[in-house]
Amino acid sequence: MKKILIVAAATGLFSLAACDKKSDAAANVEATADNAGAMMDNQADMMRDNAAMVADNMTATVDNKADALENKADAVRAAGENKADAIDAKK
Repeated sequence: MKKILIVAAATGLFSLAACDKKSDAAANVEATADNAGAMMDNQADMMRDNAAMVADNMTATVDNKADALENKADAVRAAGENKADAIDAKK
């Protein structure tokens, strides 16, 4: 959606530039700068999107590792209980 707005804004600026009676060279420089700015805005958006995806992936990975560690903790507790029961069974 933002890209559509950028294109629409750029189109509006080009029509306003025609009323400004700038030389062709000046209009080209202005249009080039505007296009470069739009491209940089798009890159910034992509960086934010990528960062969000990385954060989501890291959260899932950490959750999986935490679950695995909790499972190991449960296994250690169960092994301790079994050993304690075996000790009491020898009496």
